[in-house]
Amino acid sequence: MKNLNLIKKTLVSLFCVLMLSAAHAQTDTSKVKTYVVITNDGGEFIGEIISQDAKEVLIQTKDKGQVSIPKYQVKEIREIKDGDINTGGVYIPDEVFSTRYFLTTNGLPIKKGESYILWNLWGPDFQFGVADNLSVGVMTSWLAYPIVGTVKYSIPLSEKVNLGVGLLAGTSTWGSGSFYLGFALPFGSFTLGDRKSNLTFSGGYGAVAFDGETSGRPLVSVSGMTKVGKKVSLVFDSFILPSTSENSTGGGLLIPGIRLQTAEDKAFQFGFSCIIADGEAFAIALPFVQWFKKL
Repeated sequence: MKNLNLIKKTLVSLFCVLMLSAAHAQTDTSKVKTYVVITNDGGEFIGEIISQDAKEVLIQTKDKGQVSIPKYQVKEIREIKDGDINTGGVYIPDEVFSTRYFLTTNGLPIKKGESYILWNLWGPDFQFGVADNLSVGVMTSWLAYPIVGTVKYSIPLSEKVNLGVGLLAGTSTWGSGSFYLGFALPFGSFTLGDRKSNLTFSGGYGAVAFDGETSGRPLVSVSGMTKVGKKVSLVFDSFILPSTSENSTGGGLLIPGIRLQTAEDKAFQFGFSCIIADGEAFAIALPFVQWFKKL
């Protein structure tokens, strides 16, 4: 009988411990959501939203206490995710033009409405987000020669792993005379990271048709970007031609640079390129200068 009572007491104790543990775990998992409220004049208020209605948003901030913001002044309310706040407590937004480096793209999914124009020294580049994961575009020189069409489809594999497949295809226009110039580059991009910091490995095969003859070479790329401040990002891009035989030497183009977000829908980017050929590196004096603008 004593042993039976001891067993009952032990079971009751274990049951109580399990119930307390479950309640504690439930309390710990109920994490309070934090938001950033962005106003029309660029102000940012970070904290827990206490209430909101048609007239105002009431938010509890750490530095200013409770702040009441008129609803007509609110431009955007965004939930804070891990990594959105740096060690100094400053909100770091996503890179606005996160799907593009200098020349190459990545596997991050394009968002509908992320259409933009990229002004280069040699000509314009238009990219249109026609769906959440699909973009199309056209690029050319200031002389409209040649004209290149682009298409990319993104496949999210996980929160920070994305795959992109696409095609660049171009043709000569008015300046070819009796010669026809055409080229195509099907590619795939594997991207690790998010819209603040990412690394991309790309590969494709470039085929060129000129004067009735066709040739091609594989092409690979390693590119990436990381946001080092609220409006500053470091960007790296590359084109690498692997050596495919004894008669075809390899080479590459390396482009490190920096991107400055000058406005909510604009950015300025510049970098210096380096050509690698025959085992030697040659710096190009003319810098890469580009201007991004949302459409």
